[in-house]
Amino acid sequence: MYVCICNNVTESDIEDAVRAGACTLDCLADTLAVSTCCGQCACYADECLQIALTTVGASTPRHEAGLQLAR
Repeated sequence: MYVCICNNVTESDIEDAVRAGACTLDCLADTLAVSTCCGQCACYADECLQIALTTVGASTPRHEAGLQLAR
């Protein structure tokens, strides 16, 4: 499902970012540009982030993900 329509960010994109080490909404904004246009998705993006941190983050050690976050 789309979380941020302005920047075409999906729940799956957020899960992938968490696997790569994202752990804050600011980090998602830096890497995916989520909530950087109109901002209407910020609450839902944060909710998806928290869910991903609980489910994906707990099951995938960040060092094994093999992904780097752009900064």
